[in-house]
Amino acid sequence: MARLETVRIIVAMTTWKGWSLHQLDMKSTFLNGYLEEEIYVTQPLGFIVKGEEHKVYMLNKALYGLKQSPRACNHQIN
Repeated sequence: MARLETVRIIVAMTTWKGWSLHQLDMKSTFLNGYLEEEIYVTQPLGFIVKGEEHKVYMLNKALYGLKQSPRACNHQIN
């Protein structure tokens, strides 16, 4: 989270120097990052299928807060 004053200074500096400015939304990067290994999670509360409580879900993409998310994020950006 950046303060508004910081953002204004950065925008002013890039304009003054003639640099290009790009924005990256890290939250959606974490949500859309691809995993290199298989990750399984238990069924979340409220979404447990009756009669199949013992089953787990295999993730296809990284979840925000997942320990492997930064690696999935870096893999997607590079």
